[in-house]
Amino acid sequence: MIRTVGLRRMLPAVAVASSIALLAAGCSSSDEGSATGGGGDEGRVLNVWAGSQTPIVANFNPFMPNALLHATQGPILEPLFYFNKVADAAPTPLLGKSFEWNADGTELTIKVREGVKWNDGEAFTAKDVAFTLNYPIAKPTYVDNAEATDDTTVKVTFNAPSFTNEASLLSMFIVPEHIWKDVADPATETNAKPVGTGPYTVESVSDAAYTIVANPNYWQEGKPAVKKVRYLALNSNQTSSDLLTTGKLDWAGMFSPDPSKVTASGALSVINTPVDPTVLYTCSNAELGCEGPQTDVAVRQAINLAIDRTVLNDKAWAGQAKTISPTFALLGRDDKWIAPGIEPESPQTADATAAAAVLEAAGYAKGADGVYAKDGKAVEMTLSSVDGWTDYNDAAKLIAEQAAAAGIKITPMQVTWDEFADGRSSGNYQLIMGGLIGTATADPYSLYHDWLTTDTTTPVGTPIESGDWNFARYSNPDVDAAILTAAGTLDVDAKMAAYATVQENIVRDLPYIPIVVNATQTFMNTKDYTGWPSEGDLYAFPPSWASGAAGIVLANLKPAN
Repeated sequence: MIRTVGLRRMLPAVAVASSIALLAAGCSSSDEGSATGGGGDEGRVLNVWAGSQTPIVANFNPFMPNALLHATQGPILEPLFYFNKVADAAPTPLLGKSFEWNADGTELTIKVREGVKWNDGEAFTAKDVAFTLNYPIAKPTYVDNAEATDDTTVKVTFNAPSFTNEASLLSMFIVPEHIWKDVADPATETNAKPVGTGPYTVESVSDAAYTIVANPNYWQEGKPAVKKVRYLALNSNQTSSDLLTTGKLDWAGMFSPDPSKVTASGALSVINTPVDPTVLYTCSNAELGCEGPQTDVAVRQAINLAIDRTVLNDKAWAGQAKTISPTFALLGRDDKWIAPGIEPESPQTADATAAAAVLEAAGYAKGADGVYAKDGKAVEMTLSSVDGWTDYNDAAKLIAEQAAAAGIKITPMQVTWDEFADGRSSGNYQLIMGGLIGTATADPYSLYHDWLTTDTTTPVGTPIESGDWNFARYSNPDVDAAILTAAGTLDVDAKMAAYATVQENIVRDLPYIPIVVNATQTFMNTKDYTGWPSEGDLYAFPPSWASGAAGIVLANLKPAN
């Protein structure tokens, strides 16, 4: 079967006071424009928070996902196609125009756009695409080779049928060969002056903010209409909320327990688009070096039963999160992919008795302190969450209380973003309050492949490679084989059988313990800017931190008249 997709229509802590001072400085600067008003003025600076914390480091390397600045992916660098995770729709062509599979899924031919220039004036061609797909630090394991057969055509060959890797491959951010071929160590290069094809280029970077400006060479005529965007470093949701309510911030993807309070002035709108799972990462595989009680599947099962997800949603997410499936298929969108016989929803209330029964069946006994132990080792773990992520911090405390009722001791611990990123990458943790990346299409395949396969993990102490996400150190040959089978077929029944194997294993093993589908709130200044994604037109995933989507949104914004 041959599939063809053609071109369609482009649609250290900083205080609040210092942030306001930064913005105030922008107001008085003739080249910055007004930071707090002036709807209809193309010179107005759009102020954004995408989760960056202080101090900012000028890192625009797309191959360093734990450290790069959010404007890298979308506003500066572009993929071939944009896959919209909040719509079951065909991908939006960007640097790519169309693509076509051969009959058995071992070859993909991509046609790329003509007349595109990098922001340094060099011409973009198919050679840049082939270079990126072959670049050792970026090359997917399933790709055999990518070849530019002419300036507008790339032929990609795979080492096995790879239909289901379509979105993952075509969403890769393309880098310029003439720049990156001379980079000595792409794993450490910060790419402080990035060359991209996106709607923006970097103007300046400081410890507290970085500014991007309209790319005069951008291939979409007339875009972007918003000429200057400033990304602020803010260390907490509360700081962001304060700046939003005082009119000092225009776009933020963050959680607020009372969004109506933030939008009370009428200048802001909020949209909630839950798609990404919030979970407990568990360093699960002792054979790969994980240490702690959580390496026992019985302990992970007991924690899963001890959690009251209804209480967590009410108290940590103000009822705005959605019910999660232990299969990680997105309920309502991906229901057809949940295997018969698999409970579609994780338990919504706690069952301490059932949790205790699981532990006792595995040989654990409750000590005088009320905590279960086995072979002299107590079921005692640390649970880290990022300082300033108030919803995750609150959830971690509640989980610790709920686990205690089942004889499990969990100690919540707030860490910096760098500590969080380093811990999950190296595997030096027990439990982490974190998120998974929801799939870009109505199919859980990419989450299964990226977060659960042996190829996407490393032994503890060896950092996870760029583009891989199996932080749980989960390794299961049955899951690996099933995911490989799913990648190579377009037959729905065959894929469903493969997914049944995956789901049976992960529902039992729980390398990531499901919590909720996270409330994903986006606050937008709809008074001074038009063109935002809305309930009636979700043309892109709206959060300011969204990889790829942020470039689509910024390119579509216009100052209000």
